[in-house]
Amino acid sequence: MPEYVHLTPLQSISVTDAAAWHQVVAASMAHDLPGVPTPGPEQIHAELTKPTLDSHRLTWLATGADGVPVGVAGLRLFTSPGRDHLAELELHVDPAHRRLGTGSLLLSAVVAACRAEERRSLIVEAAADSPGEAFCEGRNFQQALALDHLILHVHQLDEAAVLQVAEAEHPGYRLTGWTGTVPDDLVAAFAAAKNAMNDMPVGDLDFGTVDWDADRVRAMARVVADRGNTLLTLAAVHDDGAMAGYTEILLPQGAPPRAQQYDTAVVPAHRGHGLGLWLKAAMVRRLRAEHPGVDEIETDNAEDNVHMLAVNHALGFRSYRRTREFQLDVPTT
Repeated sequence: MPEYVHLTPLQSISVTDAAAWHQVVAASMAHDLPGVPTPGPEQIHAELTKPTLDSHRLTWLATGADGVPVGVAGLRLFTSPGRDHLAELELHVDPAHRRLGTGSLLLSAVVAACRAEERRSLIVEAAADSPGEAFCEGRNFQQALALDHLILHVHQLDEAAVLQVAEAEHPGYRLTGWTGTVPDDLVAAFAAAKNAMNDMPVGDLDFGTVDWDADRVRAMARVVADRGNTLLTLAAVHDDGAMAGYTEILLPQGAPPRAQQYDTAVVPAHRGHGLGLWLKAAMVRRLRAEHPGVDEIETDNAEDNVHMLAVNHALGFRSYRRTREFQLDVPTT
């Protein structure tokens, strides 16, 4: 191990720490993920300092002898029942300082923390055919899920075709929407619909399950807002009052042109009625009307999630990169 690499666990994140983190992440992403927007300094600071949902975070900063940041690692430890066996890793090393042992040093600290916290599963995402993928494969991680990332160019779509899908009649259903926290009269129905995500394809990931209720739904919206982001939701509500499906879009702080797709789900009892495509087309219409600066939407789907991939392709999403989810089984004794 090179003696000049110094590893510091960050107990609290200062503005200087966040700037160092951003420096490493920006260099890493520019090298490994060309074309993918890098989070801005304010976004990085918010992600590192604001509370997370049903989890807490450990962070490490690696620096050289001259104090220059060369690597970072963040470990999210999930705490809710059904997921308290799980930890999620983000690890970046500046390309100019790779192959010197920095990544291995960070990973050793992370694995030790997983053992101390009694987490049996450590998951991490890496771009396909990237140095991150090779790093995982060389350190006993197993590939557990393949993801296809897609982009929708909002303003290149045929507006008339989008409106036709968005305004199509779906007897027995109506659309409703909100920004931020779900209205009180819909919160119970929304929480019930959220649980439909528990059957999404996760490959071989030991991902656990999430039990959504009104408190958790509201807490999620607060986490998004506290980071300076905006969450848009559209939902399909059945005549009996049940929420049949929903779609969510996250607008990162600073109004960048690329939005992020969050969940899209249709409750099993309401599948087969075209609600997923309806919801997504209606969201595009809403973005054009309310947020015309949004030019792209990025989403990802498991490569074996044939139905949702078909929905996205029908709307106009096109594949542009692939990632892999890797899992490390961590002995806790």
